[in-house]
Amino acid sequence: MVSTRRKARAIALQAMYEIDAVSRKPEAVMERLLAESGLSEDNCEFVRRLVSGAVRHREEIDRRIQKFAPAYPVDQLALVDRNILRLAIYEILFDNSVPVKVAVNEAVELAKIFGSESSYRFVNGVLGAVCGLAQRKEPN
Repeated sequence: MVSTRRKARAIALQAMYEIDAVSRKPEAVMERLLAESGLSEDNCEFVRRLVSGAVRHREEIDRRIQKFAPAYPVDQLALVDRNILRLAIYEILFDNSVPVKVAVNEAVELAKIFGSESSYRFVNGVLGAVCGLAQRKEPN
């Protein structure tokens, strides 16, 4: 059974995909998807926080993706992979409401479900590099 947090992350990914693919307003996309989701208010707020934060920090997040995956221009990444990375990097570097390992695991699982055959390996590799940087910045 899929956890409700994973379902919330999947809805956040759907929202990010739609925002990225067709340049729709984030608030309108989120509210439409959440109205159809059946999620609790707590999980709806989680989706809103993830999407809003990833959108707000998109430029910085995209710079991180480019830094750790220089062979793959961000604008040429598969939409699914790019937006899974955006959500996970937001969770790892800005949100800090879940352990880093949970954010990485959830991103890898989303990549297995929604991405191509090799997406999960790519996502795991980029997030591993991002986490290495994040851990070096943490005080001992």
